[in-house]
Amino acid sequence: MRNTCNELISFVENIKELNHCTAASLMIQQDGEIILEHYSGTHSRAPHAPVISAGSQFNVASARKSYLGLSVAYAIYEGKVKLDDCISDYLEGYDKDLLDKTTIRHLCTHSHGLKEQRDGSVIREFKPGEGWAYRRINTTMICELIQHLYGKPFTQLIKERVLFPLDLTETGWYTEEQENLVKVIVEPELPEISRVGKSKEGSESNLFVSTRDFIRWGELHLNRGYMNGKQVVPEEVIELATSIQSPTYQDLSLPLNGLFWYVQGSPAAMSELGERVPEGSYQILGITGPTILVIPHYKVVVAKMYNKEKNYGGREYLKFIKEFSNKAADLFL
Repeated sequence: MRNTCNELISFVENIKELNHCTAASLMIQQDGEIILEHYSGTHSRAPHAPVISAGSQFNVASARKSYLGLSVAYAIYEGKVKLDDCISDYLEGYDKDLLDKTTIRHLCTHSHGLKEQRDGSVIREFKPGEGWAYRRINTTMICELIQHLYGKPFTQLIKERVLFPLDLTETGWYTEEQENLVKVIVEPELPEISRVGKSKEGSESNLFVSTRDFIRWGELHLNRGYMNGKQVVPEEVIELATSIQSPTYQDLSLPLNGLFWYVQGSPAAMSELGERVPEGSYQILGITGPTILVIPHYKVVVAKMYNKEKNYGGREYLKFIKEFSNKAADLFL
């Protein structure tokens, strides 16, 4: 196991250097026990920048969608909506003819077919449920949906239901710079930036999480909501979030999703999960490099962090994302 873990660490460190990151971390937990914990680099390139440690909080970018997905699962479980309800029944301000029969399911599985233009207008790329495309507008609409259903942002809902009960104090939507927040590199030749936002409502990419809080987020899902000797989240809520919810596609290369999570069914060419990752596993990824991989078959959670915008590999980035998940799964063969 030690040699194989070292190989995975080397892979992570190699990508860190190739992608011009200043920071990386890797943590693996099996059956509740941490079997690997690795931190390297600094919060930025600034002189005397803090060294990456267990308390360093990374910007997790689109991995925040897993938190949003859990709030949708709560809404379904509590009878506020159904997965196949049309989103136009709940939201105003959108062209109902354009939305057509776009459902909550379509929005949470990237099969909605909507795209927001630079001028703010929304167009349709394909009919709901007949394709897959990773666009930002579904996140905006689901944030608005949770606000409509609960009268509060999804971030507040998640804090009340999960973060506070589990004492996940190193997870937060920040609006002010903090010393423990890792800077984000946009381009290697440009100064790093802070990803703090203007609000804590979740519509911006300002969620920062420590690696140890990230692993506990994955553990919550692996344990189907049972943590610290009690059922913190109903098992049915976790099942909704992490089981395949995608419509039936004719194109078998398209990824399969739960409520935003990528879920392993039959390995798909466009999925971020490698072909050696067991069926029923699920993962979520952000553009700054954070990854949570949950492998129920091995009772394993893997958390990885970087601080460079855009995952390494350009148009071939999925190749390296898949390779990471395959190498992680190979540890437990």
